[in-house]
Amino acid sequence: MRFLAMPLAWSLALFDLFVVAWMALSSLKTTREVVQDPWGLPATLQWGNYQEAWTSAAFGDGVLNSLLLVIGSGLGTIVLAAPAAYVLSRFRWKLAGPVTVFFALGLGIPAPAIMIPIYLGLDRVGLIDSLGGLLIVYVATNLPFAVFFLTAFFSSLPRELEEAAAIDGSGPYRTYWRIMLPLTRSGLLALFILQAIGDWGETFFALSFLQEKKTISLTLLNFIQTMQYTGARWSVLFAGICIVVIPLLLLYLWMSSRLIEGIAAGYGK
Repeated sequence: MRFLAMPLAWSLALFDLFVVAWMALSSLKTTREVVQDPWGLPATLQWGNYQEAWTSAAFGDGVLNSLLLVIGSGLGTIVLAAPAAYVLSRFRWKLAGPVTVFFALGLGIPAPAIMIPIYLGLDRVGLIDSLGGLLIVYVATNLPFAVFFLTAFFSSLPRELEEAAAIDGSGPYRTYWRIMLPLTRSGLLALFILQAIGDWGETFFALSFLQEKKTISLTLLNFIQTMQYTGARWSVLFAGICIVVIPLLLLYLWMSSRLIEGIAAGYGK
């Protein structure tokens, strides 16, 4: 299996790198070069494509809204999931197992199945076309995976730490904040990055619950639809796609070692 898996993994990685490189090069061409010579190098680097895509598609508002949602949903998910995972993994009570399974079952619920009840609930409280309403949806849909993910980290910590803290007079609340939570920082960081990657390009809920306000994925979608009527400027379109993709690539390259370390530690434990 390893003999077959390693070449397949490297082939997929090389293909992904090729796609990213081709997309980046296409964003620096003219539209004529993209159509006539899609595999060739650009004669002159057209950096103006990015400026045109940014201004014509109004990416500024979409990027700002997506940043607010990504940071808010990541922090909100961690604030709610970490205490729940700590209680489920460290305290011995009869419902700990069923509640953990309940959170795990949330991973298998498809988004279309819960879209209508969520929409009705947000509409009754006036949170349709609101970043706050979409933030609540992101946090709620991220919680099942977050609790399931962090439970593994807390379960791996030795109980002697809590016993020593109790002997020193530390209560459960202080033990959690001062001792146990800092020990799971690699898991918290990995979870934040995973949530950021998922929420940055999320389109289904944003398209369902936002009307006037736009995230970066909706901005790109509107830009593609506009080009159908104004003429396909493929080089500018590739520049718009790069604006959406490049921040995630930079985040992953910057934090890749921490992300891999956190995932490996969580699943290994």
